Amino acid sequence: MSQTRILALVGSLRAASINRQLAEAAAQNAPEGVAVSIYEGLGEIPFYNEDIDVAGRVPAAAAAVRAAVADADALVLFVPEYNGTIPAALKNVIDWVSRPYGTGALKGKPVAVISASISANAAKWAHADTVKALGVAGAAVVEDATVHFGGIGTRFAEAHPSKDAEALAELAGALRALISTIEIAAA
Repeated sequence: MSQTRILALVGSLRAASINRQLAEAAAQNAPEGVAVSIYEGLGEIPFYNEDIDVAGRVPAAAAAVRAAVADADALVLFVPEYNGTIPAALKNVIDWVSRPYGTGALKGKPVAVISASISANAAKWAHADTVKALGVAGAAVVEDATVHFGGIGTRFAEAHPSKDAEALAELAGALRALISTIEIAAA
């Protein structure tokens, strides 16, 4: 089998966010034969507007994320919780890549959702909203690839998640479940 390409989308736009650090840890510790790349530029994508989603007029940033999602074998979304729900930047990406409706780059794409929050709730509300939006958009959410990280302000205050053996094991488990889904679909 050729190299498996997993695209990571990080809901926090902050460069040093824990969700970003978790994505980095997943990318740095991906299994052999798997490349996890973190998509850059979510903040550059304009809000979805059907008036500009017209052939020949799609903004370059939106066309780029659509192409990146289409080229990936699977996605892993790293979801913080903003006011109890999914961050606007991540929801916006879901809107762009779900279109054209029924045939967008997200249709049937295996997706893992990993949530992390400073609260003990571990961004479970944002996770649920993300899973709902992905499902409506036509993605194949892999429930076995779910991870919730709570209390991240304390847990990762002193060290990057890549230094946390338990976090690495949980991320590896999510990636294995996602990869397994890809392999089953390919068979």
